[in-house]
Amino acid sequence: MAIRELLEDALQEDSIGTTPRFRWHATPVGIAALWCHGQAPPAPPYEFALEEGLQVGLDLSREEREFHQVKSGLVLLFHS
Repeated sequence: MAIRELLEDALQEDSIGTTPRFRWHATPVGIAALWCHGQAPPAPPYEFALEEGLQVGLDLSREEREFHQVKSGLVLLFHS
């Protein structure tokens, strides 16, 4: 199964938290931060995600980062 499909499926499940700019999901491939604050910025907003991740108990500062555009919107993916 492709990573986009895994993310799409995981985003249909209940979130593990919500912050001002993101809805957070635990996925089979890592922690996904779905951008929910209007139109996504031109560059992936990793700094916002790192800051807001702490609000839901996630220290993502040492994780690998990537982004994906899925049907639900921009997803920042954090994984080891």
